[in-house]
Amino acid sequence: MKLSLQERIALLKKNNQTVQPIDVMAEAGRKVLLTDWIKMLECEAGSRTGEDIEDVHDMRVSIRRMRSLLRLLRPYYDEREAKQIRESMSRIGLSLGVVRDLDVLLENLHTYQLTQEAEQQAALQEVIDDLEARRVAARAMLVILLDSKFYRQFVKSFSKFLLTPEADVSQVKTTGVVPSQIRHLLPVLVHDRLAAVRAYDSILAEADALTLHGLRIECKRLRYTVSLFSDLLGDTHADYVTEVKILQDCLGHMNDVATARLQLDTYLDSSHNTALAPYFAHMEAQEAEQKAKLSALWTHFNSRKVQQKLVTALLALH
Repeated sequence: MKLSLQERIALLKKNNQTVQPIDVMAEAGRKVLLTDWIKMLECEAGSRTGEDIEDVHDMRVSIRRMRSLLRLLRPYYDEREAKQIRESMSRIGLSLGVVRDLDVLLENLHTYQLTQEAEQQAALQEVIDDLEARRVAARAMLVILLDSKFYRQFVKSFSKFLLTPEADVSQVKTTGVVPSQIRHLLPVLVHDRLAAVRAYDSILAEADALTLHGLRIECKRLRYTVSLFSDLLGDTHADYVTEVKILQDCLGHMNDVATARLQLDTYLDSSHNTALAPYFAHMEAQEAEQKAKLSALWTHFNSRKVQQKLVTALLALH
């Protein structure tokens, strides 16, 4: 039976369940994935129209959270099926990312434009108009993807995967008593993600933009791991997620500058060079400001006071 988007969302919501500490990892993951899958589908209509740029952002975030969880729970699902799901999500996420990067760049350019004199505003408007046209084209490509047979089949098959308990579970054979419930395994998974973040400590002082981008991704994965299973954790998890987000946002602002620089490089050495030169200087100043904050934020994040919030939150698992 062919379902409309709203009918599918209603069906998925009807089957949405709360994660329990005694759930085995594969089924706990299925429940968490379902929540984000619903959020993603709810943002589809708005992502098509572009009336609110947050719809593309939220749809992309949901995709990223699900991909992060599937990567985290790779041992618990059939690898072939999980790989196909991750690859499909990556394809959707890439299309959303093109639109989102232009959304962010245009929003920042508009904000900067308003601080300039009339002549400079007019010069910047030519670049903005061209970027707007690129965004229209990117959204058109996104809509084509969302209308495609590939996307329709993926929505149907992944929805079925999420609504079918024990489907495509890894059949790895084990002997003896092994941990399988989320209350046993989640602390290990979280600390693995924390370790991946803290591994940057020895290279942070000399880190280049690519390395800082890698740290940002690891911070994001840590935040997703904690927040995805927040219903099982103690109240201090929210404070801890906030601490991770503060660090991630600092790194994110630097990444926005790096992304904008790549997108705007094509306009240099042209008639737009004069208009953009001050904006490049503005971005460099923003980047330097964030770099100056990073060391203090890093020290604070790694402090006993902050990390105790995570330990306390995990102690609620029983």
